[in-house]
Amino acid sequence: TAEVPAATVEANNYHEIKSPMVGTFYQSSSPDSAPYVQIGSVVQSESIVCIIEAMKLFNEIESEIDGEIVEVLAKDGQLVEYGQTLFLVKPR
Repeated sequence: TAEVPAATVEANNYHEIKSPMVGTFYQSSSPDSAPYVQIGSVVQSESIVCIIEAMKLFNEIESEIDGEIVEVLAKDGQLVEYGQTLFLVKPR
């Protein structure tokens, strides 16, 4: 069987939630809290999917689309770049 490159699959089927800024990626509101979303989570366009801390400000990042989280591409506490893909969402 021929394998389809992951980049092609992402571009064709999934919506990418990208970081709107440089900062630190957090999956939950506090270390004791459950992640906002994980693989399999169903999100609405206004669902909060993560927080990015930039210059001591915590910015809630929304899904922008209705769908299902199929991949989480950033690790908790990781520094992320502007435009970096954080999540892949299968549109509903």
